[in-house]
Amino acid sequence: MIDLIFNAIPSTTNMMPVLKLFLIPVGGGIPAGVMLAQAKGVAWPAITLLYLVSDIILAFAFEPVLRLIKFICGKVTFLARISAMLKAATARSTSHFSEVGAGPIGLIVIAFGVDPMTGRASALAAGHGFLAGWAIAIVGDMLYFAIIAICTLRLDTIIRDPNITTWIILAAMFVMPILIGRIRRSSRLLHQKN
Repeated sequence: MIDLIFNAIPSTTNMMPVLKLFLIPVGGGIPAGVMLAQAKGVAWPAITLLYLVSDIILAFAFEPVLRLIKFICGKVTFLARISAMLKAATARSTSHFSEVGAGPIGLIVIAFGVDPMTGRASALAAGHGFLAGWAIAIVGDMLYFAIIAICTLRLDTIIRDPNITTWIILAAMFVMPILIGRIRRSSRLLHQKN
């Protein structure tokens, strides 16, 4: 029974390259990491756990930088004004997603739509501490990961070439937000004309 359990757990030799790909910022490593994990026989729960571990590593690596920036912004008048403008912009952008401004749902949407570092910075601006702020950012990023991972695996069942699948998903990850933004802008302009 114990052998069966240990045989189901992938070796660190198979998991470390996947974790390294997941540590690439701005989501670019997700499709490549998912394809590599699949090629190495890593099951989806382990893939998801690896991505969560990459987010936790990011939290501990980025938090000191974020705190340093906050400290410097508090000491330099010009930077304090920029910080106040960023807080106001965050409140405006998250108000579309929740009634109270920079609430957890709005901040999760920011982390989902941009990246976990921006989500954490927005959570800090909204007054959330280390644990709550990173929990919010990680939830948004894990939702993003789930969508990209599922799309990658589904597309690969059709294409059956991990390299082409990875490139298509990467292109979609960067092109789709631009297209959605243009569609929204043109929709707003159309509504304004009517």
